[in-house]
Amino acid sequence: MVRRKYGKKEILLAGGCILLAIGTLTFYIWQQSVLISLGYDSSELERGKARLEEDIRRLETEKASLLALDKVERIARDELHLSSPRQDQIIYEGLTPAEAK
Repeated sequence: MVRRKYGKKEILLAGGCILLAIGTLTFYIWQQSVLISLGYDSSELERGKARLEEDIRRLETEKASLLALDKVERIARDELHLSSPRQDQIIYEGLTPAEAK
């Protein structure tokens, strides 16, 4: 059996093909890892967005309950010990007292 000798050109061509294949596989693996990382980041951001939307709904409900007129009046009377104004303490702007009644 005679062993064939490879020339410089054939060895360089085979080495180049091997390096090209390794480079392509390396790029493909890197690309896939980046995509997986972006997927994890995206899902984490979506969970954060959902938490913030829930906080917004909770805070809007709390705001509505705090701004309810009956609650404001109850706090003014019970906690701040305020009372309704007397007639002489009321100032009408743009109206005379007779027109306001």
